[in-house]
Amino acid sequence: MKIERKNHVWATDITFIPMPKGHMYLCAIIDLYSRYVLSWNISNTMDTALCIGVLKDALQHHGKPKIFNSDQGSQFTSPNFINILEDQGVMISMDSVGRALDNIFIERLWRSVKYECIYLNAFENGVQLYQGLEQYFKFYNCERKHQSLDYQTLEKLFRKIV
Repeated sequence: MKIERKNHVWATDITFIPMPKGHMYLCAIIDLYSRYVLSWNISNTMDTALCIGVLKDALQHHGKPKIFNSDQGSQFTSPNFINILEDQGVMISMDSVGRALDNIFIERLWRSVKYECIYLNAFENGVQLYQGLEQYFKFYNCERKHQSLDYQTLEKLFRKIV
């Protein structure tokens, strides 16, 4: 399917962040047209509440997509999560089991986050991690130029009227 405008398809996923004393989880939602990170948050638990909070924030600040894509994780198949999308009239798309390439753009985001932020910094706790990610996502969305998008920033592409 060709994605030709913002808010056509959003995608979400969760990734594991190693910490000196345990780990944290990062959930994010991106707009697939622009690859703009719409919303994100961290938690020390990989539960539905984390994902619902990120979804509600994205919907509140960016409208709604036509299609919402995720994997088949229990957080995204939870009735509490699904009901939010259905109440908004959003079509739900879920990747096939074992098909990481179905969600390649958010998997690429995780690679960038880890290699350009997480692995280069020694975040000691959740507060430091949050602050570091906040700075990184501002850079990623607003300053980092992307070759595959004609060297535009994600924010510039997302903010264009389409």
